[in-house]
Order: sequence, then structure tokens, then C-alpha cells
Amino acid sequence: MAPAVPTTMERPHFIGIGGAGMSGIAKILAQRGAAVAGSDAKESATAGALRALGATVHIGHAAEHLAEDATCVVVSSAIRADNPELAAAAARGIPVVHRSDALARLMDGLRPIAVAGTHGKTTTTSMLAVSLDALGLAPSYAIGGDLAGPGTNAAHGSGEIFVAEADESDRSFHKYAPEVAIILNVELDHHANYASMEEIYESFATFVGRIRPGGTLVVAADQDGARELTRRIDRQDIEVVTYGEAEDADVRVLKVTPRGLTSEVTVDLKGRTLTFGVSVPGRHYAHNAVAALAAGAALGIPADDLASALGKFTGVGRRLQLKGEANGVQVIDSYAHHPTEMTADLEAIRGAAADARVLVVFQPHLFSRTQELGTEMGQALALADSSVVLDIYPAREDPVPGITSALIIDAAHAAGADVRPEHDMTAIPEVIAGMARPGDLVLTMGAGDVTDLGPKILARLES
Repeated sequence: MAPAVPTTMERPHFIGIGGAGMSGIAKILAQRGAAVAGSDAKESATAGALRALGATVHIGHAAEHLAEDATCVVVSSAIRADNPELAAAAARGIPVVHRSDALARLMDGLRPIAVAGTHGKTTTTSMLAVSLDALGLAPSYAIGGDLAGPGTNAAHGSGEIFVAEADESDRSFHKYAPEVAIILNVELDHHANYASMEEIYESFATFVGRIRPGGTLVVAADQDGARELTRRIDRQDIEVVTYGEAEDADVRVLKVTPRGLTSEVTVDLKGRTLTFGVSVPGRHYAHNAVAALAAGAALGIPADDLASALGKFTGVGRRLQLKGEANGVQVIDSYAHHPTEMTADLEAIRGAAADARVLVVFQPHLFSRTQELGTEMGQALALADSSVVLDIYPAREDPVPGITSALIIDAAHAAGADVRPEHDMTAIPEVIAGMARPGDLVLTMGAGDVTDLGPKILARLES
């Protein structure tokens, strides 16, 4: 039986309903019987999927899109104060609910697993959702990307477990009260909201403080920020389980063996050795799978069963997702937009296809991130054989004077990388066609609309 829909969310209106986080909540509410409506800036497959669930989706933002009988308006931190639908809600006294509060309400009465960290949240949440479903546990889940199997980012399940991606970017994860929390890594990012690592630690510590008494924290043992956070934790009413290759890890990774575009990981779990496959390449993805294994074990799921089920995970959109091959050139999409993620994905590709030339089309994401980490982004691109760097994708930010992709390109040149700028995104398919040759791998990399280039590059390579 589906949990009851809160009265204030019986007829919700979502501003920006097509977003990864917003659409997931809207889908779950629709599946639970709510009369969902909303608006988005442009038409998309996500809008179509929501309509298929019975939701009303308007394209464009206008006050008249807000229905007379709406019980609340759901917003994310990306929604500007001057949005006409938000203004209409204020004028009519309709409650405004932040996305994180809405998601927290959906977890009421269930056993939540919340996955946090600067990198890897979407993949780890996806691994848990797929493996728990494969075991017949019918979890609900809300993820920041579409699963390769179900092809969706969220679902209402009939089981008692709810797996959620917990976003630290705007401190949204402070709203959740998980039974099990995962922290994959702790690094400085989201510079518009965090001024220092100290603020990051304080924010993650608040999240840890929200774990239910008697619950479990699964936290990385290898990453410096995660270790420092673990050192600061002072809760006697939860279990802390560390994982990784460090000798003092509670769940120790003994070996990660690359096998082409997949890998195999061997772990020591409470004195037992388990080996299982991971269908995506790279040490960091293998570690994500181990975090998922430890979290499932904390809920009492047999480790052997969970390890086997994790092997059924076939990937998530934009996380080293193979888009296709044309004339001997493979095109892969990467969501990496932070230097650590860029380095990890490029190293994973290098390990999976050591003899291939790697060509990258990189689109920086956010002016604030480029301002703080542009040098490190350029250094990461030195791992590619050749790169093309697009203009900054602004998302929710206004331009910052003097902050352009040139910061990244200059740093890449200083690191000895072969990098060129390209200001016209429509020119990329032709540019790549002139660079690529059979046996090459092309990565479209970034969190913006660079993902749209994969099919266009493939079409040009085939022509």
C-alpha cells in the first residue's frame, strides 16, 4: 500500500519540473496518486514521461500556469525570486515547499538510505536501487540521473526502503533523517554556497547528526576529507562503518581488477572475502559499489545476495555512458565537472582502453566553480590526448567579469596538454570529425548541455 500523500502535496505545482531532482519527486507523487502539475523552460523527454504518469506539464513560466486549486508550489534553489509562478503563489498565499522538504516527506514511515558526498552520489544511489530491486525488495528511489535499465530517475516502490541522493550543494541534505547514510567523499565545491572547507565539514557534520539513533554511517576510509569528518564525529548512538583500501577500513577493498569497460572488486567484509563484478570501469566506481554493499549490509541484507545483485547494475545516464560507435570511434558521455571527477573518469578510461587515443569535449559548469577550480580542471585535461573546451555553462549563475574558459585552457597549456577553445557548440561535430580516427574514444564531459553532442558527433562520424 502506498504511503499517504501529505494533504499539502495532494495537488502540487513544480516550478522547473523537468530538473533531475524535481522530476523525481513529481514522479513519485504522481505514482502515489497526487494530481501533479508543473512547468519547465523547454520540452523534454522528462516532460513526456511525467505526462505519461498523468501530470500536467506546461512549457515556459507564467502565472496562469498555477492552477486555482494548487495545494503547494515546489521549488529548488535554482528558482529565482522573480519567477512569475512563484510570485503568483505568494500573492495567493499558496505554501511554497523546497524540493528537499518534499523529498523528506516522501520518506516518512520508510527506511531511508541517503547517499551523500561531493562525487559519486548518483552512481551509488543507482547501484543500491538496482540491486535492491533485483533482490525483490521493491525500493522507492530518487536519483539525480536516469538508470540504464528502468530508464527513469525515480519510482515509488512497494517495499519499506527508500534510497535517495542527498544533495549537499545547498544544504538540502540537512532535511533528511536516514536510517543509513553514506558519505563517499568530502571536498570543497559549490563555491557560491560554501566559503571554506570548514563550512563543508560543518555541513556534513549536520547531516551526520540527522542519522536516526541506532542507524549507521558508511564513510570512505581513503579520502582525506572523509577521514577528517570521521575524526570529528562524536555520536555514540550510531554505528560508523568505514570502507576502502586503507588498512584500518572496516570493509576493506583488497583488489580492483580492470576488465575492459567493466571491473571486478574483491573485499573483506567482517572476515569474509567477496568478489563481484561492476559493470562500469574505474576504481572510483568499484569503491561506490563497495559503499552500496556496506549500506545494504547495515540494513540486514545478506552480503552474498547483495554482491551478486550489484553485478546487475548496468550504469546510469551520463556516468561514462557509451552513446555509440561510428567508423571505429566510440563516443562516451561523462557528467564529470569537478577536477576530481574529471581525473577519475579519464583515469578509468585510460585503464579500460590503454591503447586508445582519448579526445575530450569539455564544457565547464558554473562561473563560480571555474573561478575557484579552473586551474585544476586544465590540469585534469592533461590526461587526455587532445581536448576542446567550450564556453562556461552558466546554469543558475550570472557571468562573473574576467571568468571564462580561458582560465582552463591556459592551465591546460601550462600542464603540457593539447587543448583548443571552441565558442560555437554547433561546430563541435565537424571539429571532432576532423580530429578522430578509428580506435579513438571521444568523451563529452560536463554537467551542462554538452551531453546533447554525443548523437550529433556520431551522426557526423557516420556521414
